[in-house]
Amino acid sequence: MTMGTTGSTRKLVAQACLTLAAGLTVALCPALVATAHAEPVPVAPPLPFPVPPAPPYLDPGFYNPDPARVAAAEPGEILSARQVNLANFFVIPLNVRAWQVSFRSTNTRGEAIPAVATVIVPHRPSPTPERNLVAFQFAEDSLSVNCAPSYVLQMGSLPNPTNPVISAEFIEVQAMLQLGHAVVVPDHQGPNAAYAAGPLGARITLDAIRAAENFEQAGLNGPATRTALWGYSGGAIPTAHAAELQRTYAPELNIVGSAVGGLLADLRMSLDYNNGTSTFGGAVLGGLFGVAREYPVLNTFIDQYMNPLGKAVRVVHEGQCVALQFAAFPFVNIKGLFNYPGGDPMTAPELQPLLDEMTLGRRGTPQFPVYIYEAPLDEAMPINAVNNLYDAYCKDPNASVYYTREIISEHGIAAVSGAGSAALWLNDRLNGVPAKPGCTNRDVPLQILDPGAAAAFANAVGQTLASLLGMPV
Repeated sequence: MTMGTTGSTRKLVAQACLTLAAGLTVALCPALVATAHAEPVPVAPPLPFPVPPAPPYLDPGFYNPDPARVAAAEPGEILSARQVNLANFFVIPLNVRAWQVSFRSTNTRGEAIPAVATVIVPHRPSPTPERNLVAFQFAEDSLSVNCAPSYVLQMGSLPNPTNPVISAEFIEVQAMLQLGHAVVVPDHQGPNAAYAAGPLGARITLDAIRAAENFEQAGLNGPATRTALWGYSGGAIPTAHAAELQRTYAPELNIVGSAVGGLLADLRMSLDYNNGTSTFGGAVLGGLFGVAREYPVLNTFIDQYMNPLGKAVRVVHEGQCVALQFAAFPFVNIKGLFNYPGGDPMTAPELQPLLDEMTLGRRGTPQFPVYIYEAPLDEAMPINAVNNLYDAYCKDPNASVYYTREIISEHGIAAVSGAGSAALWLNDRLNGVPAKPGCTNRDVPLQILDPGAAAAFANAVGQTLASLLGMPV
């Protein structure tokens, strides 16, 4: 792992920790021990113009390094790094400093896996003495590794009209860069493009933060870096799970807030909500196939009980980016694609532990403030599931949750309307402004009418347009 600006200090502390008993060292100093044992990793230069980047499936050395090397590394340890050129819409260069890091993460079975993230640092100064970090999870919503943001964000990547969401959400990333914060973008679906597998994406997200904070070129302050999480829709799934898992998986991280919108909080309820009644049914079905890539019990269940029509639909879904996940098979009768002798396939006893693990709120309330925004008319995500999550979190007397329901909106409109308010809320947390304690919920027509929200959104769009002319971010 490449040392950050405080790497030498952390190494000395880690060596002190090693004088403790081995058990106490593992319990108290895991991140420091990992830093002490890691070796610096050289950073490869960017590709010369006009050489295009290779898609992930043609770049196994970076995306799928030697399994033995991955297994020998600590979670978040950098295996290789390279500088990259980013662009809006594949071709318009973005004037920032950016790198890709390949690092070690862990799947839901505790096995070491490779993962990739993009680390982006603006040219403009930090608003605080030490630069802050935002972990931004895109709504990748795809079943192909070639739809991952690490590839799509690069200048010269193959234009893919079926993957427009990443290009659109990139404006939100640039909004945080324009505020002076660094951003890390994990390929949170992992090496098998396990779309909607939230607990997997959570681990990759937290390890991506570890990697970014210890990447020397990013100039961050190691685990002390003030860090925020942000994700909408498919990006909200790993973000929300990461917020819950942080206390046990990465307790050393200094996460100061999390913002999620368009949230799938309960897979059972989402399957019921979208079964034959929603234009987003194909996307939810694609998510079911994605979860099966991470959980063998679901994959075996699909192989055993899905009928021939369902298996044919699965073939069509495989390897597709987000637009085709959403456009294919609207109003699909998801449960009707199964011939399960017990009736409703989601009641199968063997699936209940998995469905419980995919349900948010069961691991307790995040230890930092949470911002949630949702549209009651959301086509894909049932509002009652998010209401239940809010109630579950707020049973904790130490909870800090701010929940907004945008009552005349739907999934796509809320993504745009809520972006400005979410960015402003996260910016306050990163800059040390304390969140209001306790739980607050409200109903508003549109969040873009919040004070400052429209201006924040307009500024982000304006600055992005300015960057198209080569102005540094």
